[in-house]
Amino acid sequence: MLEIDLSLANIGLDLIGQATHFLNLAGEAEGCGRDADALAFRRDVLDFKNCLLVEQPNGDFAQTMARQFLFSNWQELLLRELMKSSDQTIAAIAAKAVKEVTYHCRLADEWMVRLGDGTAESRARVIEDLEWMWRFTDELFESDGTIEPLIASGVACDIGALRPEWNARIAKVLAEATLEPPKPRRGAKGGRSGHHSEHLGHLLTEMQFLQRAYPDAQW
Repeated sequence: MLEIDLSLANIGLDLIGQATHFLNLAGEAEGCGRDADALAFRRDVLDFKNCLLVEQPNGDFAQTMARQFLFSNWQELLLRELMKSSDQTIAAIAAKAVKEVTYHCRLADEWMVRLGDGTAESRARVIEDLEWMWRFTDELFESDGTIEPLIASGVACDIGALRPEWNARIAKVLAEATLEPPKPRRGAKGGRSGHHSEHLGHLLTEMQFLQRAYPDAQW
């Protein structure tokens, strides 16, 4: 229990660090004087453009690991491509972050195998939680008009092209876990256009409380 608590805390710290780098870069590109803190703590829920998968609640341990498993395998593939970005800052952030996310993948993959090929209860829970999370995966590979010019210029990568390798990685781990991939279903989408699940508002309320209660506080 102590080992997994420390592991999940370290994953959280890694992701916060990565987000800080990317948000600072976004603030510079915007040119309105906003830094990572302003973008993280002072935007309202409809201003966030994230995929729906990452705002789903932790639930039980199997649900947490199912979400991490699906997301980290996608994120590692994304970061490997962004290492080739024509924007040197993006490439540098990706090069550092991919080392961290490789560990995230290994941890999540190993736990999926333990849960799927473990007890009857762990297997039942991970099957149910994987089924729930699966509906949010299609959105990971969708591009829109905003990112297409960045793909053409070499700044961003074509995330749709990541799908075959992601599918292969997910299938390999699930086979080792003696689990069947969830059946295709109607995907839940909209997070990248500002349409979120009910969960994001609760996350932001907790995350933004201190900054909103004490504006411009430094720590």
